[in-house]
Amino acid sequence: MGLIEELPSQNGRIIIVTGANTGLGFETALVLAKKGAKVIMACRNAIKANKAIDRIKKEIPIADLEFIQIDLSSLESVRSFAKEFQSKYDRLDVLINNAGVMMPPYTKTKDGFELQFEANHLGHFLLTGLLLDTIVNTPDSRVVSLSSIAHKNGKINFDDLQSEKKYSASEAYGQSKLACLMFAYELQRRLERKGYKNTISTAAHPGVSPTELSRHMPKLLFVILKYTLGPFLTHAPSEGAKPTLMAAVANGVKGGDYFGPTGFNEMKGKPGIASSTDLSKDETVAKRLWEVSEELSGLKFL
Repeated sequence: MGLIEELPSQNGRIIIVTGANTGLGFETALVLAKKGAKVIMACRNAIKANKAIDRIKKEIPIADLEFIQIDLSSLESVRSFAKEFQSKYDRLDVLINNAGVMMPPYTKTKDGFELQFEANHLGHFLLTGLLLDTIVNTPDSRVVSLSSIAHKNGKINFDDLQSEKKYSASEAYGQSKLACLMFAYELQRRLERKGYKNTISTAAHPGVSPTELSRHMPKLLFVILKYTLGPFLTHAPSEGAKPTLMAAVANGVKGGDYFGPTGFNEMKGKPGIASSTDLSKDETVAKRLWEVSEELSGLKFL
């Protein structure tokens, strides 16, 4: 029996997946819908979200799906998503912070932040904080943060968090994905300290998977990877989504668990416990990142 068959039924549960219209988010939403969850497709683009809903419904006619618009690179949009969700629902079983951008040209958001930092980390930090009361009041709830192998080369550059002095697309991506993982670990520590036993924070990474996320990669590198080394080093998005699904709904998961592929360099393979850097577990840096994130997002929690 494979992982998907082993996952427990999600009937009656409400799960938010950010970036659910494409790639890993789509595959995650598809499986959760198969398992009977009500899936909130939290996406930026309404047309793409509705196309994704149609694709899932073709496969699962009784899928319970709802689109609510969110742009993770806008704090205002994150706030309006949280408001809309909470006006309709009083429970949230799982929040999957999946959406992300990877290595775009330097872009400053309208909030004044570097795009990858806000879309990958800060937007999800705010979203989690705004929904936290609903999450901790739901039995056996989870928050899942999506990291990446790239976190291993990342560092949190507090002197130039928004890459205003110098921009390297890959360094900013590594920083944002390290921030996601540090957030997951710090969230678990803070939940424990506050005595919330009903809710856990977990994390996952997909390994290497050819998704729309790669669209900013240099064309030549993308072609080389896709057609030569690709099949040996990458796996399909449906495989890449498995660590997320484990982190979100598998039995026996503990707070602070981090999942990824278990093959060569964690690039592909069966999902299981992943390795993370000493820096990702540094509580002093994590505390500082949390406090800076509270300041930048305008929300203090836990």
